[in-house]
Amino acid sequence: MFTEVLEATQKDPDFALQGEYSGELDGKKTGVQLVAEGAGAFSAVLYPGGLPGDGFAGDRSLRIKGRASEGKVTFPGLGGTLAGGKLIFPKGTLSRIERHSPTLGAAAPAGATVLFDGTSAGAFENGRLDGGTLMQGITTSEKWSSFTLHVEFRIPFMPEHRGQGRGNSGCYLQGRYEVQVLDSFGLEGKDNECGGIYTIAAPLVNMAFPPLTWQTYDIDYTAAVYDAAGRKTSSAKATVKHNGVLVQDAVELTHATTSAPLPEGPEPGPLHFQDHGAPVRYRNIWIVRK
Repeated sequence: MFTEVLEATQKDPDFALQGEYSGELDGKKTGVQLVAEGAGAFSAVLYPGGLPGDGFAGDRSLRIKGRASEGKVTFPGLGGTLAGGKLIFPKGTLSRIERHSPTLGAAAPAGATVLFDGTSAGAFENGRLDGGTLMQGITTSEKWSSFTLHVEFRIPFMPEHRGQGRGNSGCYLQGRYEVQVLDSFGLEGKDNECGGIYTIAAPLVNMAFPPLTWQTYDIDYTAAVYDAAGRKTSSAKATVKHNGVLVQDAVELTHATTSAPLPEGPEPGPLHFQDHGAPVRYRNIWIVRK
């Protein structure tokens, strides 16, 4: 398990090989996400049309297995080889690229409440710092109804872990509805993966970047409406952009997440960043009341 790029690079040679590749195969734009699975094992996910968010239409992808040896990865199923930052197949070559969210480092607008700017965890109960980043397992002291939110997060490199054990956290809106935070790089894109609203809605596209890459959520949240008797007359709604790409479009949040700190109700609620046993880090968090 690694939380810093330098340490991962020095101690695990697989880290430098995993990542995103783009180019043409058989004259057609193609993307590949190369996922490290520990001890030299890799999965390569091929996306016709380009990487997610860059051409892939979501109709089909192909997953193949690879094995690293002496700085190279071979893929016997397709006769491919990774060497020198290039994936070389019989029908073309793909080059390694690094993508960054267009909202990375977004400045808080006028009227925003800055919850974390890298200097103080005072806006959070039990807030804990790791250098200039914020550790998981914290809840804001202040509470909100409807709002827009910007948050940046970094998922650890945990190549030997799988599924929900791989860099798990979560951003709970009003302490009730979880937008999942997980190392979902190269996965299918389900409701319990990054960009998903847990048990409610899978992301429109899986925009997860490789682990240890800073990623962004930009969330527009509208609180549920209750009548005078306390009955819910309209569910909460959330629109989510993951790394600048729309992944949830005004989705109705029909029920609170099972492990949510708060049950559904008309009262304002806090932001909560879940501790699920993985060292997920957060930074540049700001919120604007609506």
